[in-house]
Amino acid sequence: MSAASRISLLATFGLLAMTAVWGSTFVLIKGVVDRMPVADFLAVRFVVAAVVMFALFHRQVARLARRQLWRGVVLGVMYGLGQLLQTWGLSLISPSVSGFVTGMYVVFTPILATLLLRQRMPVVVWLAVGMATLGLALLSLNGLSVDTGVWLTLASALLYGLHIVALGHWSRADEAFGLSAVQMAVIALVCLLATAGHGGPVLPPDRSAWIAVLYMALVAGAGAMLMQTWAQAHLPATRAAIVMTTEPVFAAGFAVVFGSDVLTWRMLCGGGLVLAAMYLVELMPRRKTEPPAEAIHHEV
Repeated sequence: MSAASRISLLATFGLLAMTAVWGSTFVLIKGVVDRMPVADFLAVRFVVAAVVMFALFHRQVARLARRQLWRGVVLGVMYGLGQLLQTWGLSLISPSVSGFVTGMYVVFTPILATLLLRQRMPVVVWLAVGMATLGLALLSLNGLSVDTGVWLTLASALLYGLHIVALGHWSRADEAFGLSAVQMAVIALVCLLATAGHGGPVLPPDRSAWIAVLYMALVAGAGAMLMQTWAQAHLPATRAAIVMTTEPVFAAGFAVVFGSDVLTWRMLCGGGLVLAAMYLVELMPRRKTEPPAEAIHHEV
């Protein structure tokens, strides 16, 4: 095996491990937000992650041009709002449903790219949207109504899709670390502002909550961002997309294993349709043209 092949294989496993970490956070977050306010949890999580990122990459931040700094602010605001909506939604629905609905960002991304960047959207994408919608109906419909948590999570997925499109359009490989640190700081600020109504963030209530928050800040936050940045420098976007679409599968798997959810036929069928839609969106339009690796980003 050549050196390039070994690095590519290592990057694939690194990205898969990072996606598994993202999937594991749905159950952990559900447990923490049952004991402390959503905005407070996110504020503590991202402040810790931002401090670590700036300690590591303050020199890269200082080298960013003013335009990139402002772009980092815009990206951070979008992602911070997405995090707030996603976590509020998760406090109202099960981790498995939240994982699959969050994964809809993969379907929203090409639609937003078409509308904002005038990129052509293949017919197969419309098929994927229909499949994903049916899958979401199986996962989340209660009679003829949709839970508020699903709507909040769907709105967060839309913001994640917008973040992906903007980041893919604005990011540069040599500025990835500095831009990531700026985004992390702005995400922390957005979450802190969300706690202003009750006088600032409440700290995690006990040791287990602190362990979960630190894990999500350092491993699923700062660590995952570093791994994603490194891995996607060595992988084509299609392979990265295939790996990252396993996030909702990991989320559902962890939820079932840890007893937060029970495996049902609706979960299998609905989740399968959403995953199939993700693969259609990511694989079929890119068979002929491979976009830059920077075009796919997600969880902080």
